Amino acid sequence: MKNTIYLLTGAAGFLGGNIARQLIDRGDRVRAFVLKNDPAVKFVPRECEIFEGDLTDKESLREFFTVPEGTETVCLHIASVVTVNPDYSPLVMNVNVGGTQNIIDLCLEHPECRKLVYCSSTGAIPEVPKGKKIREVSYFDSTKVLGCYSESKAIATQLVLDAVHNRGLNACVVHPSGILGPNDPAVGETTGVLIQIINGEMPAGIDGSFNLCDVRDLADGAIRAADNGRAGECYILGNEEVNFRDFAKMVSDEAGVKEIKTFLPIGVANFIASILEKQAKRSGKRPLMTTFSVYNLARNNDFDSSKAKRELGYTTRSYRDTIRDEVAWLRATGKIA
Repeated sequence: MKNTIYLLTGAAGFLGGNIARQLIDRGDRVRAFVLKNDPAVKFVPRECEIFEGDLTDKESLREFFTVPEGTETVCLHIASVVTVNPDYSPLVMNVNVGGTQNIIDLCLEHPECRKLVYCSSTGAIPEVPKGKKIREVSYFDSTKVLGCYSESKAIATQLVLDAVHNRGLNACVVHPSGILGPNDPAVGETTGVLIQIINGEMPAGIDGSFNLCDVRDLADGAIRAADNGRAGECYILGNEEVNFRDFAKMVSDEAGVKEIKTFLPIGVANFIASILEKQAKRSGKRPLMTTFSVYNLARNNDFDSSKAKRELGYTTRSYRDTIRDEVAWLRATGKIA
């Protein structure tokens, strides 16, 4: 096998950092692309070769893609701007859509780049009615999904598939659901929720559901897609749907803390969220809860990962195992008492 360098965007993030670590642990060479002066660069495994730049500036990507003669590359494009605000954001669109177009162009300009794995999101896939499983689709329409982040991911995913079909790009797509687990040094949103539950800072939950996957399993799934994913194919990397009540109880059990007793029905939560949003607009502060966050708990979160299991050998551990490991990691790193 030829000398291979893995070109990894988003290596300073939760998923990207775990991908970098797993690649290094199996003996691979990793180049990490990070924003200039990004304080999160300290979370990138030290064995990575670090290149600074901006996804929206194609010129700054050129050095990242340039490798010695006789070397092949595989690009894992994990970086994106994630937001739970559904409103249109030029930054989200510029990075998630424009940045992905730049990555596609450079993969095609470099014949030694033998494959691209694009990290999309389950949010890019249109929702189907509850009771039906959500499966991969072959065409992505941003008007069929809700929120700027999901719209940006739908547009970018279609750009990748168009490049496969029209320009001969060897690329496949992975669609992670929500991310959970240890090794989240920057403390993302889901890790923050766990800390709130454990510290007794969440007076009430919401009677909805979500789909969260262990970051270690998502990282493994993305690497498996790099190794075995078929050109032009999409793979959902998800878990079983879990309701908030059961999830919160598992967290309380594993951390040995008091359970959340109150769970608001979706309708009540939506009503309260709409009031909080109006108050936040007047005060200029961020609302504690939004109607969009309530929608994400009310929607169908039953994603079907059977294709990834069948074609890539993707597996995911139980929620309880992940929560146990995450609680242990939070304690070991002093993030909870």
